[in-house]
Amino acid sequence: MLFGRTQKNPIKIADKQVAEWKYAACGYCSTGCSIEVGLNADGTPVASRGVADADVNRGKLCLKGIFEHELFTSAGRGLAPMLRNHWHDQWQPTQWDTALDKLHDEIRRVQAKHGPDSFAIISTGQMLTEEFYTLGKLTRGLIGTNNYDGNTTLCMSSAVSGYKRSFGSDGPPGCYEDFEHTGCLIAWGSNLPEQHPIIYWRMKEAQEKSGFPLIVVDPRVTMLAQNANMHLTITPGTDVVLMNAMMHVIFKEGLHDQRYIDANTNGVEALRTEVEKYDPVTAAKICGIDEDTIRVVARTFAKAPAAMQIWTMGINQSTHGSDGVVGINNLALITGNIGKPGGTSLSITGQCNAMGTREWSSCSGLPSFRYLEVPEHREEVAKFWNVDPEFFPKKRGMLQTDIYQAMEAGQIKGLWLIATNPMSSLPNTARIRRAMEQLEFCCVQDCYQDTESAQYAHMYLPAGTWAEKDGVMTNTERRINRVKPVTAPPGEAKPDLWIFNRVAERFNKAGKVNFPEQAGDIFLEMGQLSKGRLADISGMDHALLEQNRGVQWPYTATQREQGEAPPKGGKRIYTVDGTFSYPDGRAKLIPLPFIDNNEVPDEKFPVWLNTGRLIEHWHGRTKTGKIGNNNKYSPIPFIEINPDLAAELGIQRGEYVRLVSRRGDAVAMAQPTHRVPKNMVFLPFHFHDCANRLTLGLLDPHSRQPAYKQSAVRIETIADQVAAAKLSMEMRKF
Repeated sequence: MLFGRTQKNPIKIADKQVAEWKYAACGYCSTGCSIEVGLNADGTPVASRGVADADVNRGKLCLKGIFEHELFTSAGRGLAPMLRNHWHDQWQPTQWDTALDKLHDEIRRVQAKHGPDSFAIISTGQMLTEEFYTLGKLTRGLIGTNNYDGNTTLCMSSAVSGYKRSFGSDGPPGCYEDFEHTGCLIAWGSNLPEQHPIIYWRMKEAQEKSGFPLIVVDPRVTMLAQNANMHLTITPGTDVVLMNAMMHVIFKEGLHDQRYIDANTNGVEALRTEVEKYDPVTAAKICGIDEDTIRVVARTFAKAPAAMQIWTMGINQSTHGSDGVVGINNLALITGNIGKPGGTSLSITGQCNAMGTREWSSCSGLPSFRYLEVPEHREEVAKFWNVDPEFFPKKRGMLQTDIYQAMEAGQIKGLWLIATNPMSSLPNTARIRRAMEQLEFCCVQDCYQDTESAQYAHMYLPAGTWAEKDGVMTNTERRINRVKPVTAPPGEAKPDLWIFNRVAERFNKAGKVNFPEQAGDIFLEMGQLSKGRLADISGMDHALLEQNRGVQWPYTATQREQGEAPPKGGKRIYTVDGTFSYPDGRAKLIPLPFIDNNEVPDEKFPVWLNTGRLIEHWHGRTKTGKIGNNNKYSPIPFIEINPDLAAELGIQRGEYVRLVSRRGDAVAMAQPTHRVPKNMVFLPFHFHDCANRLTLGLLDPHSRQPAYKQSAVRIETIADQVAAAKLSMEMRKF
């Protein structure tokens, strides 16, 4: 008798009839996977696969990447420019020239009436880098508003701020290869298996070979925490206290690297004085981690031959987000864990090209990590662009979160919103709605017409998405990779670069500023502007990037001329003593007093609200909510709730409940699980009109990033479950 597989029908994989494979880099998270999209004989995208010889993903893709080709034909795509007089009027299709003329005229009208900074421009982390650079040139060099930012403020601004404060410049110092060399890994508020699955695979493969200890700091039992050697269920918002206590132990027990500190840093005495206040006994009462565990973690980290720290939104999205990043950097610096194999502080970036906007969009200053506050930087860029340096502002304007507060106060009257959806992504949705309603003019430029924010627009411009366009993106480890056009945008939609160049023509009538049409030419221009900078890309071009499946910066023209090939593995920065970006070449050790300004549970709102990602979804589900093989796993909002709390409140699995905060309320399905403690619920943030109805708008003072992770709610049962189910279904619509 035959048993097992021989008795079963063999598994058959459907033949998609792929006639051609086209290369790109994935357009979801910041991992930077190389991907190929398969087209059939008609030129229709029908399949996606990983690229085997790409160092980042080595042939693998996550759930989102596997079905990424379905984006091209997903519902809700914009097919023509649209206009209307008021945001509650019906849309009327129009011609591109008419729409772009009106955009130019409205920008100038608003600026003439209310001042140059009364018009704001907010972009994204999901365009291609050449598009970011062109938009920055247009905004800084021609339009002249200083209220210009990207939605990366919502995810990576604390990392940017923390790197600048510690090292003098943005730019993650490590790489994925560091997993293979580390002797200890601490993950602060990071859940790699669901946030960045391919980075998790790289980490897990390295850990299985070397056996390094994994320490996860997270209030929730995430997938990563389930695989950790130690899981520290910290009280939300108290990471800085734990970091200070670890440094207290490291200094007290002589585990610091005095040689590295003396050679490469400033400020150690002030740091030692501050952390002296945070002995483990005192710290344990604040952060909820017992004193012995604090000592064990500090010793494990400091005694490792190389120690690595990674983090994502659990650190960044806090009123102490920037301080948390500085604390991570402090720990790395006092133990000599910067710039060496396996020793790094590595922020795991959110969006596919958040690094590209940090490097080249000019949102936070000027291209290639230049500052508006530095006269020499303004002179360099003005000369290169052929504009008057006095046209540039002398300091950075408002960040996105401040722009919306100014909009609510009537100081911002016009908005150009590009590939972002603040009505879904910003905290305290009710305030954002009121702010959008007050605008005299709003233009939404997006590949989807049915976003929540487009409801408040006077103009809609249909844009291409991802591999309908040509250019590059930079991933978490500073690897620049090529995106090639797989198919054309639908209908009359145009690539963002085309739109920016056509707008530039209207502000650049004399042709004073050069705007190249081809992404490859723009990239070479960026390379010229990068020479001698930290992020020097002057040795790269599009062909080299595709050939190598991505190249990490810096890679200079001199290196290429001398025949030095781009590294096949990882490349690190700050590898030589005295190479930090401050004028004296030294990093700063910065004392971090703990100021407890969190919203915390109380009698009226007794439960912590924790928000985060699911592996199947992406941000506001504008993309994945329309792809069946992603959306089917989580089609409606739900909360993870501790079974004891559910029993206490009389809540059964699958019942809908009402969450109430000081800002608003939301309805979600209850899913009892021991992944959260009794005083906490976890709510995925992907569903519009749900999580951000509850979250508060407190901002980090340095990064201006919202504190999405520090809210308090109460949970109410709902008698009419049928009505609650209907409301929940409404939240899945677009």
